[in-house]
Amino acid sequence: MLQIFAIITPIYLAILAGYAATRSGMFSKEDMRTFGKFVINFALPAMVFNAIAQRPIADVLNASYMTAYTCGSLAMLGLGFLCARRLGGQTHTGSTIAAMGVACSNSGYIGLPILLLALPAVASTALAMNLIIENVLVIPLLLVMAESGRQGGTAAHRVFLQTLGRVARMPLVLGLVAGLAVSVLGWSLPAPLARTVALFGQATGALSLFVIGGTLVGLPLRGMGPAVLPIAVGKLVGHPLAVLLAASALTWLGMAPLAPPLLAAGIVLAAVPMLGIYPILAQAYGLAERSAAALLVTTASSFPTLSVALLLLKGWG
Repeated sequence: MLQIFAIITPIYLAILAGYAATRSGMFSKEDMRTFGKFVINFALPAMVFNAIAQRPIADVLNASYMTAYTCGSLAMLGLGFLCARRLGGQTHTGSTIAAMGVACSNSGYIGLPILLLALPAVASTALAMNLIIENVLVIPLLLVMAESGRQGGTAAHRVFLQTLGRVARMPLVLGLVAGLAVSVLGWSLPAPLARTVALFGQATGALSLFVIGGTLVGLPLRGMGPAVLPIAVGKLVGHPLAVLLAASALTWLGMAPLAPPLLAAGIVLAAVPMLGIYPILAQAYGLAERSAAALLVTTASSFPTLSVALLLLKGWG
């Protein structure tokens, strides 16, 4: 158990440092947004590029992992939408944002640091596949659903194409594509350029966690329990269970079983809180406060749930 806390505690100490620095006035919320832009546009793309480019393509794209994680995420997306719509009485758009909260993980900011400590051999490979799944499939699909609800279900194909265009220009996606190209072609970067890219990539872990802490300052919680708690439970408990069940079902149907470290990595990535830009994406639909509150509650609650998940995975071997 002490080993589990040793893995988890540095993550939340870094988040707490960001919260304390912003709360005390050392940094402003605007500073956190600036740091976040640096991570999203430079550090994280560099890290993802290195994760992919330095491995053979067969090691980066694992069909069993990608199918299991995609099926588990899509299952939670559908379940989250239906529960919010039918049981919570939310609008189509509100239900879509709730579904985003339970189906999209903060793979880069929180998932990666945990994997680097707990499962370093497969951390970057699992992250690369998760970023492909989330940025190419799950997030665009959710944005199309949200836009169709706001536009009364009209011109969904146009929304989808516009969304794909925006996603294709994201630095993360460009880093993924460049890394895949280098991996497929068997190239290697000149040493000075390789070291520069690695230097940017190394800034990802600590700074991203610091930014998460800073963005949590001043978020409202009062009166949001009924809308927020189901999202937190769905994300921290439902999503990892869905990925585990999907992997087991696909193996039963004849797909090649996942190696235990990769399966464990998928479960851990599914068990982390939702993506850090969740409130930013929800802001366009007037749901920023509820989404920010859900992010805060889920992040705080993930300490015990992740500890339990890592303890169970350790016992499982």
